[in-house]
Amino acid sequence: MNDKKHTAPVRGLAAGAIAMTVIVTGSNVAVQYPINDWLTWGALTYPISFLVTDLTNRALGPTTARRVVYAGFMVAVALSIFLATWRIALASGTAFLLAQLLDIAIFDRLRRAPWWQAPFVSSTLASALDTALFFSLAFAGTGLPWLTWGLGDYAAKLLMAVAMLLPFRVLMKLVMPETPSRA
Repeated sequence: MNDKKHTAPVRGLAAGAIAMTVIVTGSNVAVQYPINDWLTWGALTYPISFLVTDLTNRALGPTTARRVVYAGFMVAVALSIFLATWRIALASGTAFLLAQLLDIAIFDRLRRAPWWQAPFVSSTLASALDTALFFSLAFAGTGLPWLTWGLGDYAAKLLMAVAMLLPFRVLMKLVMPETPSRA
């Protein structure tokens, strides 16, 4: 039983880092493909990264959540250099790292609030920072409609922050079944 207690954080860290790498790398490719003048495909995939961070933060604490972010950051940026443009990789890495660390800090401050407040507020505020940094660094001066993409992206992230509340609640019951009051 004691072995289970020690392997859970390691498994959680590995699972979170792998999920983060897949989500961010996939989003860096998807953001290069616009749906219209307001939205890219990345707007629909990237917000899931906040779900991963918030689940890790709730289940394993802010220190492990930061480790997941750092691991996901390093691998995703390296892969994105090969799968996307260098500018998108740089913009994504900068925006991702700062926004995810903000998400962790806000979530941790709100962790004792009703279950939905920490993931919703932290994702909403961190998404604003992520969107502003990413779109200005990745696309400013390119002639592409990055301002409208940024507005569309943020609107999608707000909708996803609401939509991710249900998976957050369900997954928390699976991740932490013995402590339902913390969820």
